[in-house]
Amino acid sequence: MTKKLEGKTALVTGGARGIGAAIAKRLAAEGADVVITYAGNQDAANQVVAAITAAGRKGSAIKANAGDRVETERAINDAAAMLGKIDILVHNAGVADFAPVSVEDTASYERMFAINVDGVYHGTKAAMPHLNDGGRILIIGSINAHSMPVQGGAVYGATKAAVAGLARGWARDLGARGILVNVIQPGPIDTDLNPAEGPFASVLTPLTALGRYGKADEVAALAAFLASDEASYITGALIDIDGGFTI
Repeated sequence: MTKKLEGKTALVTGGARGIGAAIAKRLAAEGADVVITYAGNQDAANQVVAAITAAGRKGSAIKANAGDRVETERAINDAAAMLGKIDILVHNAGVADFAPVSVEDTASYERMFAINVDGVYHGTKAAMPHLNDGGRILIIGSINAHSMPVQGGAVYGATKAAVAGLARGWARDLGARGILVNVIQPGPIDTDLNPAEGPFASVLTPLTALGRYGKADEVAALAAFLASDEASYITGALIDIDGGFTI
């Protein structure tokens, strides 16, 4: 059977761990060659690349800080040179610090916006010469863009609301080229940064309709669908994947 991303190429930022790693592996399993970026965990990045190549696809990892414009632009250009083209751009790199405004650290504010918003903006701008007509831009946002069930998440939520706004505008800007731009907005997902048995689980799990955390592979399945031809009439969408957390 022909895989639904056969012959496609993808760049996944922050692809060494968690949701990013799951997306990179799933895109490779569907037939895409995949380059990931990572901030510092080279061993984890190498493991993801090994999984990509084990799936019979080309894989590589580039060290780059998503909050640094120069490194972001270099990573995009290097990935395009490795892949020959970019069909699918997944903005997954992100950070989250939670603190109430009374004690919020300015450096934390600036870091979150640098990585979560500026990295998406500069990465997309840099990708424009390399992104094929009919391509895909996927942004991993958060339900915290429109729902904040705990204290201290104002800045993080604001960064995710900002990229949702960028995605809507870019969907208009790039529609004539057939480039689809969508935002995946996860709720509680079991990762090493927010484990299903971690300190937040007792608060967050009961708020889901399904009574459990989601899995990174479930987010990856949605990403693979949106990257495929099956999603050819979906753009500018903000898609919650949260087990009913926000209903």
